[in-house]
Amino acid sequence: MLEKGLKYTSSVVVDKANCASAVGSGGLDVFATPSMVALMENAAMNAVAPCLPDGSTTVGSEINVTHTKPTGIGATVSATAELLSVDGRKLLFKVAAHDGVGFIGEGTHVRFVVDVERFLSKLNK
Repeated sequence: MLEKGLKYTSSVVVDKANCASAVGSGGLDVFATPSMVALMENAAMNAVAPCLPDGSTTVGSEINVTHTKPTGIGATVSATAELLSVDGRKLLFKVAAHDGVGFIGEGTHVRFVVDVERFLSKLNK
């Protein structure tokens, strides 16, 4: 059952592959904003995955975050997502990331519950 308060934390070690210089979002070897966003989405997806009916998943549709502090190679970044509300298939999450020293970003994320077969049937149509 999808209920307010479901929470999950995903973590990653910063390396060259998830730095701004590698993903094309900047020229520095620091944790990239797109990598932070992906980590936040992963946390949100995993927060509700065990509660979904068979054949269902969630897809991201909106994210509004700030990335306020750089994080260097070797640091561990953790992103936590907490389900704030459920409105039919629409799920609203609070997301936040920290690097062990302090918060590096936060915001909100919207996901929708979808039937996998039905969703994939819309590809290339």
